[in-house]
Amino acid sequence: MGAIKTKEYKVDDSIKLEDLSTAYHGNLTSEEKKKFLLKVQTKLSKKQDAMYAHNRHSLLICLQGMDTSGKDSLIREVFKEFNPRGVVVHSFKTPNSSELEHDFLWRHYVALPEKGKFTVFNRTHYENVLVTRVHPEYLLSENLPGIETVEDVTDDFWKNRFDSINRFEKHLSQNGTTILKFFLHMSKEEQRIRLLKRLEYPEDNWKFSANDLKEREHWNEYMAYYEDAINNTSTKHAPWYVIPSDDKEMSRCIIAKIIWKELQKLTDIKEPELPANMKAHLEEYKEQLKGK
Repeated sequence: MGAIKTKEYKVDDSIKLEDLSTAYHGNLTSEEKKKFLLKVQTKLSKKQDAMYAHNRHSLLICLQGMDTSGKDSLIREVFKEFNPRGVVVHSFKTPNSSELEHDFLWRHYVALPEKGKFTVFNRTHYENVLVTRVHPEYLLSENLPGIETVEDVTDDFWKNRFDSINRFEKHLSQNGTTILKFFLHMSKEEQRIRLLKRLEYPEDNWKFSANDLKEREHWNEYMAYYEDAINNTSTKHAPWYVIPSDDKEMSRCIIAKIIWKELQKLTDIKEPELPANMKAHLEEYKEQLKGK
């Protein structure tokens, strides 16, 4: 598994999604992938415990991808060894009436990780430059100054949103939050297969929504806007990674390794030690407890 080169997936320059494969071209067995993921899960769990005790850094993991790209199962599998106190998952759906009374980043800001914790955004603040570009009429619900009709939404509007997102993420980075953003890059054919599975297996029927088919009709638009968002917001302090996701098991392994590798850069993380004056009395404390 050392063959996973994380740099291959990091967006350092302008990319074209159509040039990036949705498949991982390796020959690992399912059992090998499971063993590797378990190994990294254990390492991540121990590191998170130390990070929680250290209480200075936090980690924000952003997951974006089309319906059925594997976001939910990835969260379940990658973080299953974590102490529940150390990881929080937020799934962002259509903004409610209260959220619409604030700016587009507000509901994401209040869900950010506390010091010492991991937070996973399942769908993220990027929905505000993806879904709303495919369906600009949704913006009218935000009651924005100068936006009375869809025709009022110009290229400058989207540029301003990218700028706002970049400033938001830079601010977080400067205050101790490591940001990792993952686009689960899946083929349209693989999505068709996964949607069919939801219909063919009764236990998966609940996952299906007729809206999935409506959004699928906008596939090419979504790919264009994902590409634009990634190219405008992949920065040194908040990089994007484009992960081949036709193979769910492999995408989990790649993302887990990237997270682990990035955590190694936080070299100051260590579990706190007892003050010297308390250490000097450890044996005394033990005797007191044994006597009771």
